Amino acid sequence: MGGGDTYRLYVGELAETTRLVAEGVYTEGVGQQLRGIIAEQAQLAGWAAYDAGLYGEARRHYMTALAASKTAEDRSLEGNSLAFLAYLEWAVGGGSGIAYAQAGLAAVGTGRDPVVRALLADRLAWQYATSGHAREAGYALSLAEEAIHSRADGPVPDWAYWVDRDEILIMTGRCWTELHRPLRAIPALEDALGRYDDTRARDKALYLSWLASAYFDAGEIEHAAAITSRVMDLSAGLASTRPAGRTRMMVRRLEPHRALPLVGSVLERARA
Repeated sequence: MGGGDTYRLYVGELAETTRLVAEGVYTEGVGQQLRGIIAEQAQLAGWAAYDAGLYGEARRHYMTALAASKTAEDRSLEGNSLAFLAYLEWAVGGGSGIAYAQAGLAAVGTGRDPVVRALLADRLAWQYATSGHAREAGYALSLAEEAIHSRADGPVPDWAYWVDRDEILIMTGRCWTELHRPLRAIPALEDALGRYDDTRARDKALYLSWLASAYFDAGEIEHAAAITSRVMDLSAGLASTRPAGRTRMMVRRLEPHRALPLVGSVLERARA
């Protein structure tokens, strides 16, 4: 589901928890845990707002999450809040994305859960890649790869349940696509996407758009067009601005090749 479908739900949950914390009576330890929950819920609300294109609301929720995570003294949640802010900076064209992502990884250091370190390292890799820093992106990706294969000493935080080897492969492929290195990008994306079910429509549509872009860079124009058509299939009806934005980007790239029958068909579909 897209952020347009879930945002109000997350905002309602966040508001109710915030009310309970403001009005309730509890021990200091319970209060600290409650503020950790506020941080998690604010991150969810921020992500849904971001996915729906509500960037001002997203920033407000992420700042709430950052403040709550600091009050909760949860360095992992603090690092994740900073990583979310970094991602938002990239979306709005801000100049602080790398600094936020660096601070996020630094917040967890080397002694925290390796899954969280992997997540924050791959977020840093993204900031480097989208800023054109190939060497730094490659190093951050290597940190993420090393961390995801490390053994955790304790339970993984619930909010990081989705971070696995496939997530690192996806980010690897996206980074190398942004850096126009298709021979590195395509194998990573195809490996991970081969295990993505179509029910994960939003994510699969998004990641296929980077695969389409990588094939375009490799000179496989018609194959890029076919994947773009698949992105359209998966993203139809999704309340998310991101797959639509990625589709528009690919349509612009394909436009000079409209004489190719498959490309022309995709462009006509997009226009319709």
